[in-house]
Amino acid sequence: MKLLLLAAFSLFTSTLVAQPNKKVTTTTATSNSIARPKLVVGFVVDQMRWDFLYRYYDRYQPNGGFKRILSQGNSCENTFIPYTPTVTAAGHTCLYTGSVPSIHGITGNAWYDNLQQRNVYCSEDNTVTGVGSNSNNGKMSPRNMLTTTIGDELRLATNFRNKVIGIALKDRGAILPAGHSANAAYWYDGTNGIFISSTYYMQQLPQWVQQFNQRRLVDSFYKTPWNTLYPIETYVQSTKDKQAYEALPFGKSLEQFPYDLSANIGKNYWNIANTPYGNTLTLEMAKSAVIHEQLGRSGFTDMLCVSLSSTDYIGHAFGPNSIETEDTYLRLDQELGAFLNFLDAQVGKGNYLFFLSADHGVAHVPGFLQANKLPGGTYDDTKAMKAMNDSLKAIFGIDQLIVSDYNYQITLNEQKLDSADIELEDVTNWIIKYLRKQPAIANAFAIDEMMETPLNEKQKSMFANGYFPTRCGHVQVILKPGYVEGKNTGTTHGIWSPYDSHIPLVWYGWGIKPGVTRRETHMTDAAATIATMLRIQMPSGCVGNTITEVINNP
Repeated sequence: MKLLLLAAFSLFTSTLVAQPNKKVTTTTATSNSIARPKLVVGFVVDQMRWDFLYRYYDRYQPNGGFKRILSQGNSCENTFIPYTPTVTAAGHTCLYTGSVPSIHGITGNAWYDNLQQRNVYCSEDNTVTGVGSNSNNGKMSPRNMLTTTIGDELRLATNFRNKVIGIALKDRGAILPAGHSANAAYWYDGTNGIFISSTYYMQQLPQWVQQFNQRRLVDSFYKTPWNTLYPIETYVQSTKDKQAYEALPFGKSLEQFPYDLSANIGKNYWNIANTPYGNTLTLEMAKSAVIHEQLGRSGFTDMLCVSLSSTDYIGHAFGPNSIETEDTYLRLDQELGAFLNFLDAQVGKGNYLFFLSADHGVAHVPGFLQANKLPGGTYDDTKAMKAMNDSLKAIFGIDQLIVSDYNYQITLNEQKLDSADIELEDVTNWIIKYLRKQPAIANAFAIDEMMETPLNEKQKSMFANGYFPTRCGHVQVILKPGYVEGKNTGTTHGIWSPYDSHIPLVWYGWGIKPGVTRRETHMTDAAATIATMLRIQMPSGCVGNTITEVINNP
């Protein structure tokens, strides 16, 4: 009798194992697999402030991209960057690693490396060479990033049988999101107007990339003047065209709409980044990658990391209250909608997980603030650094003691101090006193005394999360809200304030529960959320938390 019962139980349990669970059907492989999307697509809109989702909402098209993802997806309305400096390389890295600079090591777009005693660019790598170009723009890789990305973990989860690809105009916008084990990263070489890669990934460009480059799309875009998408008088959300505080990225002869770009044909290839056509070029490259790499068709979950860089260049030059910025987002709305339609056709609606975010926000142009009686101004960091070095030489007898002011930090040459038997504390105390007297500066403190320095808790947390000892300085500078590093035109970003740190994070597609998430979330939560949804390991330095509200049946 016991034998009969044992046999029956074995038959029953084997039948349970053999039958597929209908609740975990998959879009990537067989019906008894864990449910995962065919493709994950990440869009980083460089310098997109959170309020841009709604600032132009009335002008976004019903069939455009922004209203589609907001109405059918889940928007995390209070997503913040949890560190400083709020700059491109750190932002892209944090979104895809779920980590912060104090762990992943990307402390800025560049930094002074205290071990190497030189300036280091975030994605530089002199052990590799360019593929598709002989310029130094190809000597790039993710080796300076110390942790894995969500793409790396996705590759590990499939035993490297899927594909992960990064695409952007900026090298750092393509390389850092894609990760260490990416199949490819492609970025734009402004010296010759084509997309390139490096020997870190491949020995030669795939045929489809070569063919894409042969189309010379940049020159075709230059043939079309950049005029406003709609009559210019309808841009009532923006300041009138041609302001003295705006930069002139196309030269003094082109100060306002329409911008005739034809003089750039066959040269000045990087100027495309200062127009919405830079986004168009990037999206065309992304579409080609989906088609020719057959992303979403590997039988496993593939990943495409796209960064749209033109919004950043346009924002720096003209500011967030300009017609140029408004027009760029109205155009991007249409292009985002078209790209989602493209994914529907290529991968299948409901078969891909899409998210849109930003690497940082941006401050208003100081001239605009002053014209409207709002607090703000400029801090000439280059002039201040020279003045401090001159004074330090007079006091301590050593020339060029300050070697860097990257990332709102003052870095000193410790070797010179040691050789002269001068106490580091004496020099940092002098610098702090000097900086605290400057009109643009709210505070300055010795970084190694951060935990003992009276600071707002949010600021203290953000500065601590941005501190990686060998890649950071000795004195932290805190600008007053509304103040930016620079001179009389244009604007920038990088500090703790909400206009630089409050970013969009909108989810759409596979596995997403439509709605709005209003509690505070962080940039670092994106990678953790994707890992949870895909049931894979979080990146190796991840400190983020899963945003369970966005997941359908978490």
